[in-house]
Amino acid sequence: MTAFLYLLIAIVAEVIATSALKASEGFTRFGPSVVVVLGYGLAFWLLSLTLRTLPVGIAYATWSGLGMVLIAAVGWIAFGQKLDAWALLGMALVVAGVLIMNLLSTTATH
Repeated sequence: MTAFLYLLIAIVAEVIATSALKASEGFTRFGPSVVVVLGYGLAFWLLSLTLRTLPVGIAYATWSGLGMVLIAAVGWIAFGQKLDAWALLGMALVVAGVLIMNLLSTTATH
């Protein structure tokens, strides 16, 4: 269970870092640039800790899938980016895939 907690915090750190990357304006703004470096550092360190117990395929599918959905939500809320029906459907399918891999697949137990 600790591995999934680390993974969840890693995903949140990555989403924060990616949001700050947009706000850094090509690393020309100091504050957001610091958040980028620290956020990605924390995210990758925590991801490495999850790989002690979780298979890399499960960990990375969860990381990338949920990270993509969350950063799309941040883009919509914070940056006014539009999400059409196809984008929402795609995100729903990604979440469904992550849930299937984590809840139904025996890959995570081997």
